[in-house]
Amino acid sequence: MPTSEAGNSPGQRRRRGLMALVAAALCIAGTARAELKIEITSGVRDPVPIAVVPFAQAPGADGGLDVAGVIQHDLEGSGRFKGLARERMPATPTQADQVVVANWKGAGSDYVVVGHLTALANGSLAVDFDLVNTLTGTRLASQRFVGAPSALRNAAHRVSDVVYQKILGVRGAFATRIAYVEVQGTPPAQRYQLIVADADGANQHLVLESQRPLMSPAWSPDGLWLSYVSFETKHSAVYVQLVRTGERRQVSARAGVNGAPAWSPDGHKLALTLGGSGGNPDIYVLDLDSQGLTRITDDPAIDTEPDWAPDGRSLYFTSDRAGSPQIYQVGVQPGSRPKRITFSGSYNARPQISPDGSQLALVTLDGSSYRIAIMDLASGAVRVLSHGRLDESPSFAPNGATLIYSEREANNGGALATVSTDGLTGLRLKATEGEVQDPAWGPFGP
Repeated sequence: MPTSEAGNSPGQRRRRGLMALVAAALCIAGTARAELKIEITSGVRDPVPIAVVPFAQAPGADGGLDVAGVIQHDLEGSGRFKGLARERMPATPTQADQVVVANWKGAGSDYVVVGHLTALANGSLAVDFDLVNTLTGTRLASQRFVGAPSALRNAAHRVSDVVYQKILGVRGAFATRIAYVEVQGTPPAQRYQLIVADADGANQHLVLESQRPLMSPAWSPDGLWLSYVSFETKHSAVYVQLVRTGERRQVSARAGVNGAPAWSPDGHKLALTLGGSGGNPDIYVLDLDSQGLTRITDDPAIDTEPDWAPDGRSLYFTSDRAGSPQIYQVGVQPGSRPKRITFSGSYNARPQISPDGSQLALVTLDGSSYRIAIMDLASGAVRVLSHGRLDESPSFAPNGATLIYSEREANNGGALATVSTDGLTGLRLKATEGEVQDPAWGPFGP
């Protein structure tokens, strides 16, 4: 809505997926069926106590959405806030001047969020809210979001973003979206769905459905397009698709491997893994406007999984040229020499650079388990963040504070999970049916 007025390793499985030749039948659909259920797996020891008072509704125009409930769900799901139960609230104010701070302090809340909805003459809805610090009596935020009733949930997420930033000093990412692949059924009768949802897993939209594998979704920098790999004609191929309309086009179906697309920061190029008729994967850059192709690496090893540096001048990628999968960086100018980035451990793969370019998320072999780790590029220090057996596909939230990834446990199927980059908070998003995998966190909206 709204406008504001203020063997079986991840590397081996990915390699087999890239090399496989399978037939596919695709169709565009509208609404996904399976829901994602949130389970908070970790949080800070002393979460911020906050009360989110039920907003005054706009009967007949708001669809009955509990805006305050969405906000509280967002904040508690971050692992950094503890909401006050409604039955313990001393009153139900809807604006800051109605908040008696002593009463809310007595109820144990350091902050109070109040607000109301108004139906406007042009059919839009206005969401007004205030954030009050009960310890000082200060109004920390007072803002209005306006948009269509259908975008009311997004407005609630935007309120959460403001509250999160005002209290914690970090921009919230609740109003962003994720893309992921859901797999239904068992071989050989599996069905693959490419889904876009709000960052909390709600408000799902089915972008694409296939009888054959879909993988490696990636968002364009403006959040309008997705690129992905599908197996549409007995051959791996890369597509780009406009999320809102379903318009799509094939951009690479060359001989051999076509995989691991990554958008350049300017949105005009894709970095790809291409295998050619010889079958040896290397990194290329495809100009989406001209279809011009530039080869970046040329090595008998497997070079794959490129990710752009924020300045667009270089790429991070996975290569086994040293005998085991490790992460390298290479300039995008032809003839640039790759530089090895990771040195500790026998397996480091799937690089994902943080939005500010200071940290690198990766999949590392930790003991006998594949886990998500983060590397500080200035010091080279690596910290393992996840605790699963087979964790893969990390993707940064646009604020750089959280990672989403896929996890798989024995007899528990595949789920999505998040972990904060400080390792203190996390949650799991598990489908009510089927398995979910290959998440990609979208950019901030306008």
